[in-house]
Amino acid sequence: MNRKKYFSLLLLVLTHFYSMGQTRKWNLEECVKYALEHNISIRQSELDTQTAVIDKKDAYGKFMPSVSASASHSWNIGLNQDITTGLLKNQTTQFTSAGANVGIDIYKGLQNVNNLRKAKLSLLASQYQLQKMQEDIALNVANAFLQVLFNKENLKVQNEQLAIDNKQLKRTQELVNAGNLPKGDLLDVKATIAADNQKVIAAENALLISKLSLAQLLQLDSFDNFDVADSEEFQMDQSILSQTPTSIYDKAKQERAELKIAQTNLEIAQKNVSIAKGAYQPTLRGFYNFNTRVSYADVALRDLTTGAVIGTQSPPKFFDQFNDNKGQSFGAQLNIPIFSGFAVRNNVERSKVSFEKSKIALEQQELDLQRNVYTAFTDAKGALKAYESAVQALDSRLESYNYAKEKFEVGLMNAFELSQSQTLLSAAQSEVLRTKYDYIFKTKILEFYFGIPIIKK
Repeated sequence: MNRKKYFSLLLLVLTHFYSMGQTRKWNLEECVKYALEHNISIRQSELDTQTAVIDKKDAYGKFMPSVSASASHSWNIGLNQDITTGLLKNQTTQFTSAGANVGIDIYKGLQNVNNLRKAKLSLLASQYQLQKMQEDIALNVANAFLQVLFNKENLKVQNEQLAIDNKQLKRTQELVNAGNLPKGDLLDVKATIAADNQKVIAAENALLISKLSLAQLLQLDSFDNFDVADSEEFQMDQSILSQTPTSIYDKAKQERAELKIAQTNLEIAQKNVSIAKGAYQPTLRGFYNFNTRVSYADVALRDLTTGAVIGTQSPPKFFDQFNDNKGQSFGAQLNIPIFSGFAVRNNVERSKVSFEKSKIALEQQELDLQRNVYTAFTDAKGALKAYESAVQALDSRLESYNYAKEKFEVGLMNAFELSQSQTLLSAAQSEVLRTKYDYIFKTKILEFYFGIPIIKK
């Protein structure tokens, strides 16, 4: 009995969580955050930033001394020359050598300093690039999110219109049965309902495609039950239009990542010129070397009077030889470049050309930003006017439809003319929705340039 209760409770919990998973709806903040965590381009930019961090460590490493050690051991077996008598004899000789080298740049034409500054700038540029990628993805997600909201509201409008026409069909049927309207009006209403059904299907397809586009932008593994929440945060806010295009552009020059990237690339190009010029200057490098050796061959023992070999004696002990045979050297090495086949000069000229290109790229980026800001401001104002005109048109179409419905009720208008009025009303409602979300997105772009983020962090 207890086991059955436990199983029933577990099934209830699983069903509850499954139901929550099926009905969960994403808001804009969740969509943006998910996209920033899973987008492939952003992950690639993050890896580029990690590479820039490693390059910065390399630049720091050039200030540190280089240290290396070496050791070797060899065996000479067979006919070898005795180092004592000079005679050839069969013997086994072992020889061990060891050494260590230390070197450090004392002066290198400030190339190491400029390389470090360049590495820091490259890291900063990669961070700006990552920021730009995140901002672009957030803006694309917001656009796709708004498109889903528009299609959801448009589907509601089409369904409401279909419901109204179905009521009209019932009313028309009653009037036809009573002999107040001809049967042709009933057929016209049925044709209108068929057209409404087509509009509903088209709206459903548009909503499905917009959800699919947003899900793909988020790179979801599964989007069968993906849906977004009806958001109240998108209002017809006109505060950004109180700013002037000039003030928005001035703020954008301080905030926009693409301008920071261009400025940083210019500074990197300037450092490349300094690095290339450093090759004209002499370099001074300090060094220290240590070496020692040990021999493992038997040493001949001679008679001091006759010089004859009277036996052998073992070589000195390992550590004694290691200490006696050691040698050290230290000093400084100066290299003065005189002529290198114009390689240094050409490298400097090449760096100067790249620097001029970076200056032009920065100027072009400023012009593009200015044009984009003024275009966005003009588009936002135009979208607001279009929305206001659409609202006025909807009011007029609604009054016209109500008047047409009254005329239809008393037999002064046929069903076809009423259907035409309904079609115009439906088109006006859709146009209000379209212009509303078009204005919201264009104000988001304008706020984006002004430094207002898509979502609050």
